[in-house]
Amino acid sequence: MKNKNFVVTINRVFGSGGGEIARKLGKKLGVNVYGKEVLKQLVEKFNLTETELEKIKAQKTSWWSDIVLFYNQFDSLGNPYTDFNAEVTSLQLYNAEAQLLKEISDRESCVIIGRSGFHIFRNDDNAVKILILADREECIKRVMKKTDMDEKSVEKLMDRIDISRENYTKSFAECSRYEARNYDLVINVSGMKVDEAVDFIYNYVKVKQGL
Repeated sequence: MKNKNFVVTINRVFGSGGGEIARKLGKKLGVNVYGKEVLKQLVEKFNLTETELEKIKAQKTSWWSDIVLFYNQFDSLGNPYTDFNAEVTSLQLYNAEAQLLKEISDRESCVIIGRSGFHIFRNDDNAVKILILADREECIKRVMKKTDMDEKSVEKLMDRIDISRENYTKSFAECSRYEARNYDLVINVSGMKVDEAVDFIYNYVKVKQGL
């Protein structure tokens, strides 16, 4: 295991500070951190805006309708007389995202924020899958402190983002992103300082990977 690249996947609830923890963890481990960078590559690949991409991910789609749409697209590309307005499916998006992340992990050790990493690397012995939680009240306060949004607006935003992420995960992982057995470590960081959470996870990863 020591001679192979390792991957740390970080899933988190919105407002938990998981993104900041992941970035600091990557710095401490001496590896790159990937999150929105992957999204930008997908934007270029499918010629969509980030907003359009996130809307596709938020849809609670049927795997069968996705496959039908995918093959319709394939057929339309081979037939110049077909009048078909091609759309990107959430299945294509997931597969492209998984491929990009695996290419990165083959190249280097890294920390991955979100992007269904826990599922993509579920069978990888060199992956450490982590879920970061925090009490709802603390999440709301954190977001309010970083923005000029009021409490009600933050609650609506939190619910929308969490539902969007959950729908996307369930479409392909066929389980909840909050299911503890999907992870090696589930940690509630409420009451912890960011650096304390980073140190705790860092020590866990070191033991797990034999670093």
